[in-house]
Amino acid sequence: MHTSVTVSANSQRYIDLEEKFGAHNYHPLPVVLEKGEGVFLYDIDGKRYFDFLSGYSAVNQGHCHPKIIAALIEQAQKLTLTSRAFHSNLLGEYEQYITSYFGYDKVLPMNTGVEAVETAIKLARRWGYAVKGIEDQKAKIIVCAENFHGRTSTVISFSTDPSSYAKFGPYMPGFKVIPYNDLAALQDALKDKDVCGFLVEPIQGEAGVVVPDEGFLSKAKQYCKEANVLFIADEIQTGLCRTGKLLACDHENVHPDILILGKALSGGTMPVSAVLANDEIMLTIKPGEHGSTYGGNPLACHVAITALQVLKDEQMSERAEKLGQQLRKELAELNSPFISLIRGKGLLNAIVINHPNPDAAWELCLEMKELGLLAKPTHGDKIRLAPPLVITEQQVSESVEIVRKSLEILK
Repeated sequence: MHTSVTVSANSQRYIDLEEKFGAHNYHPLPVVLEKGEGVFLYDIDGKRYFDFLSGYSAVNQGHCHPKIIAALIEQAQKLTLTSRAFHSNLLGEYEQYITSYFGYDKVLPMNTGVEAVETAIKLARRWGYAVKGIEDQKAKIIVCAENFHGRTSTVISFSTDPSSYAKFGPYMPGFKVIPYNDLAALQDALKDKDVCGFLVEPIQGEAGVVVPDEGFLSKAKQYCKEANVLFIADEIQTGLCRTGKLLACDHENVHPDILILGKALSGGTMPVSAVLANDEIMLTIKPGEHGSTYGGNPLACHVAITALQVLKDEQMSERAEKLGQQLRKELAELNSPFISLIRGKGLLNAIVINHPNPDAAWELCLEMKELGLLAKPTHGDKIRLAPPLVITEQQVSESVEIVRKSLEILK
C-alpha cells in the first residue's frame, strides 16, 4: 500500500523554503495553496480541492466570504489598531452585539484561541478567590484527559498528550485531570472545596471528534452549579454553528458560566477570540490586571460582527445539522472494512481507520489529496472531516465519492 504523491517543481520550491527557513513544528500535507473560495482551496498550479479541515473550524463561513472580506477591507482603510489605551467607535458596538448574541453581561476580547483559554483560567481563579473565598494560591481547575486547549506553557501543563508537554516543564500547578465523559469522576473531583472551575470541550476535536454521552454536559453543568464551581466551555472549535447548533452546548441547553470562542469568529481572516461571562465573574478583573495590545482592535470588531451576522443570515446551524447527517449516512453506506467508526455532530466529524499499517490514515489523506480533497489525520488513525458550512448536498456526495476511491489504496 502506497499512494503515488505528485508534487510539482513549483510546489517543491515553496516546500523547500519552509523546510530550510521555518521551524519544524508542523508536518503538513505536501500541497502549496494560494487561493480559497467557499468550500474550495486551490494550489499554486491551479488544482482545486475540497477543504475538509476548514482551518480547524476557523472558516465555517467558507473561504474568503464576500461579506466578511468586504468588512475587512472597509475597516482596514479607516482604522486598524488603537490599543486599549483609547476608546474606538467599534469596540462598544461589538461588545453589545456579541453579548446579546450569546446572552452574557460582558465580553473580554482577545486574539488567539489559547489567549482566550488563558483568560478564562485567570477569570475562574480570580472569581474563586474574590467570590467563592478560596484561600490564595489554592484554586484548582478540573480538566479532562485527552483535552486540547492550545499550546502555551500553562495549557500544556494539563495536557495528557506527550507531544504537547514532554520536555517543556516545569509545569503550572492547579489542575486536576479526570477522564472525559465521566460524571462519577467529575462528582468526586468537585468535592474539593478549592475547585473553582471545570474546563471542558463539548466535543473533543483534536482527540478525534470524541462526542460525549447524551446528557453529559447538562449533568456536568448541574453538578458544577451544586458545588459552586464555574462551568467553562471551550467552544473554539465546536462553536459558531459547526455542530448543527450555534454552540455545541446548545444541544443540551447548557449555558456556560464562562464561554470561550475563537477561530470562526473572524471567518478565518485574522486572529479574533472572546471570553464571555456575567458581571459577577467578569468584573473581578480590574483595570491593569489583564489585557492585550490587539484585543478588541477596530478591525477585529468590524470583522467579527460581520462573521457572526453571516452565520445567522445564512442559517449555517441548520445547514451543518442537515449536511452532517447526510455526510455520516453516505460514509456509512460505503461499508468499508477500513472504517471502524464514524462519529460527529453537524459538520464536525471523524472516521477511525482500521488497518494494520500505522501510517494508513496518512496514506489515505495523501490519496485523497491526489483526488482533490484535503483532510489531515489526528492521533494516528483518525481523520477529521469538517468542511466549511457552505458546502452543498451535491458537494457532500462528491466528497464521499473521493473518500470511497481513496480507500481502495488500503486494500
